Amino acid sequence: MTVVYEDNHIIIVNKSSSEIVQGDKTGDVPLSETVKAYLKEKYQKPGNVFLGVVHRLDRPVSGLVIFARTGKALTRLNEMFRENKVKKTYWAIVKNMPPAPAGTLKHYLVRNEKQNKSYAYDKEVKDAKHAELSYKVIGKSQTYQLLEIDLKTGRHHQIRCQLAKMGCPIKGDLKYGYPRSNPDGGISLLARSIRFIHPVSQEEIYIEAPLPTQDLWEHIELSTSQDK
Repeated sequence: MTVVYEDNHIIIVNKSSSEIVQGDKTGDVPLSETVKAYLKEKYQKPGNVFLGVVHRLDRPVSGLVIFARTGKALTRLNEMFRENKVKKTYWAIVKNMPPAPAGTLKHYLVRNEKQNKSYAYDKEVKDAKHAELSYKVIGKSQTYQLLEIDLKTGRHHQIRCQLAKMGCPIKGDLKYGYPRSNPDGGISLLARSIRFIHPVSQEEIYIEAPLPTQDLWEHIELSTSQDK
């Protein structure tokens, strides 16, 4: 975990692919508790430290996670996420070239709780939720393509599931059809940037995550300069 932004109301951290955001059945220490411990020590806070979980990233995904440090920020951020006012951009490394260099994917996703997996359908089926994202190819190496993804909806495993449905499973994502795992056990999906209006100060916040240090990310050549 690395803190990339911090003020009195919010804190944004860069999560590694091995960390969980909230506690689960594994019993591993979640990122939320690590951030609480960091705040308690830094500010010498007695008693419990308030920290609101606003959104999550799947455990094998790395990148930016926002937490609320006050109740006011938590309430407003929750509302902003519900109203899709927080723009999140993801980068994914895939092996197969998509059918088009850019496009929009629209599917109906059904979540299987037992398998902790989602399935994508082209037409609406029972218990399905509409899922939509846009993608474009922004870089490549000799073997892989780098996609930039703009999420329109926030469904369970949405990016992983929809890219796999397109024929482009994310590198290392065994659950969605990639043949081999990554050495660190994560997948090559990065929550690359977030842009939103600060829930209290009303200033625009734009944060970009550093690229993972694995060789693969460093060998991808961007096709154009990336605009904010």
